[in-house]
Parts: sequence; C-alpha cells; structure tokens
Amino acid sequence: MPFLQRAVPTTLTDRAAADLRFIRETMTNAASFTALSGIGFIVIGIGALVTGFAARGVALPADRLTLWIADAVVSVAIGLLFMARKGRLAGQGLITGPFRKFALGFSPAVAAGGVVSLMFMRAGILAELPVVWLLCYGAALMAGGAFSVRIVPIMGACFMAVGALAAFSPAAFGNAAMLVGFGGLHIVFGAIIARRHGG
Repeated sequence: MPFLQRAVPTTLTDRAAADLRFIRETMTNAASFTALSGIGFIVIGIGALVTGFAARGVALPADRLTLWIADAVVSVAIGLLFMARKGRLAGQGLITGPFRKFALGFSPAVAAGGVVSLMFMRAGILAELPVVWLLCYGAALMAGGAFSVRIVPIMGACFMAVGALAAFSPAAFGNAAMLVGFGGLHIVFGAIIARRHGG
C-alpha cells in the first residue's frame, strides 16, 4: 500500500539533505542540556532569601511551610521561563533530546521528595521537611546534571551536603538551611553558570 511505504530520497541532493538532517538530530540528542539559566537560578535564589527571612518572623511551622511551598511554585515557573528563553536563544528547545534526558534524570528524586513530604505533612512532621527538600533536590540536580554542564552535579552535591548538615542539626536550623541552600547556593552557582555558560 503506497501510504505505508517510506519516502526514499531520489536525488543526490535529497539524500545529502536527509543525511545532514539525521546527523543534526543525532548530535542534538547526544548533546548536553545547556539551557539551564544561571540568571534564572540567581532570581530563584533571591526569592528564596526573601522567603527565608520572611519565614523567620512566622511563629507557626505550618505557616512557614506555606511560604516555602509558595516560593517553590514561583521558582518552578521562573526556572522554566528562563530555561525556555535561554534555550530559544541557543537553538535548544525544551522538547529536545538533551532536555528530555535532563528531565528524566531530575524528576524521580523530586517526585520521591514530594511523596515523602506529603507523608510527613500528614503525620505532622514538619520540622524534617527542609532535610527532605534539600537532599531530594540535590539528588535531582546530580542525576539530571549528568546530562548538563559539569557544574550542575557539583551544585547538587552541595545541596545534599547542606541537607545532611540539617539532618544532624537542631530542628530550628531548618529555615537557615533552606536560606543557605535554596537562597545562597542558587545565587552562587547561578553566577558561575551565567559567567561560564551564558545567561
């Protein structure tokens, strides 16, 4: 049946164009995901600093949690917007092979952190959430960063180190750990990514 037959290039020019298209697609799929935005990380870090300092003046743990969850939602939106912008300028969209690999590496640890967080919230264990968030986000960056620029897994390891420190510190240290991790580390590594990898 004609509609089931694969189109075969008939001229030398058509064959060359098809080969170039195949090579380009293969290189795109094998490339590292470089659209992570350093400027986006800096903006996210500044937002986390504002949230952390605001949370210091909040007495109830549930209200502090609400502030941090709101910050996380805004941060995801900011990160996606800045990644889409940087990717568009670099010709690397958010539906390319490199992004898919990054997302597949990044997502499992974040999903696991979400499930554990819901379990802790249901049990009323709010003081341990900063540890879960820092460790899971760090693990996500390390896994996804295997398909990105070299500094991203290092950033993930630093998040995990702050999370491990928080795990063996008094519960009151949780907000400070979030400030150091989601605020300070995002700003520091965002500046490095922006300087070395553009945007």
